[in-house]
Amino acid sequence: MSVVQQQVYGGLNENEISQQISSENRRQNPPQTDTLRAEASTDSQQYCHLCFPDIHAALRELTATVTEQKGNIRELTATVTEQKGNIRELTATVTEQKENIRELREELKKKNEEISNLTLSQVEELRKENRDREIAFSASMVQSADEYIGPFTTDITLIYRNVFTNIGNAYNPITGIFTAPLKGAYMFRVSVFGCGGTAVTVSIVKNGEKVVTAYDEQPQNALNSSNGVVLILEVGDVVYVRLWSGTRIIDNKNKHSTFSGYLLFPLR
Repeated sequence: MSVVQQQVYGGLNENEISQQISSENRRQNPPQTDTLRAEASTDSQQYCHLCFPDIHAALRELTATVTEQKGNIRELTATVTEQKGNIRELTATVTEQKENIRELREELKKKNEEISNLTLSQVEELRKENRDREIAFSASMVQSADEYIGPFTTDITLIYRNVFTNIGNAYNPITGIFTAPLKGAYMFRVSVFGCGGTAVTVSIVKNGEKVVTAYDEQPQNALNSSNGVVLILEVGDVVYVRLWSGTRIIDNKNKHSTFSGYLLFPLR
């Protein structure tokens, strides 16, 4: 302690003097608060500078990334829009197909109802129509006894009285004439038998016109011949067999001389 201090603090002990000196020092040298704050600010700036060397570069990079993502979003949006259009087209196609299927089902339903609604009379009518298409006949001239027909001075219509088959009753065994009950294609055939010395000649005739002829002639022994033809007949057309003038035909229990015909198929 200096002489001056001793004079100033005279009468005080050392502890009291020390406390007094410390108090005065604090008054004369207050804490450097502003300096400390400035130093702290400087340290913070330096720290931030160390952590983020270039915040603007980081922002630019982030902006570029966002821009790229926006482009991707636009592409995805366009793809989704296109897919929605495809889905709409597919939906329209499926709807159209469903409508077609519905129409087909309705048509099938109507057909089934039409079939189910056929009455017994309609079924019977169809059966009758089919029966009307069953046409066939076959006959010979005699059943047992020998018979000689001809010769005559004119052509005559032969009558085949011994009927084997007459489905549809289109052949008349009294007149020897077949009358077509419906339009169609018909097959006819004739067979003849005779004795030597006199020729045997017959023709299948349609509505008065000779169509085909069976003929045989020789001095002795048996004679035989045959012929056939397919004719298109209208309803009411007639077909029969004519024996030529000056010729003779024979039949007996063996039934050599025959006349046959049948419907091949109807025509419209």
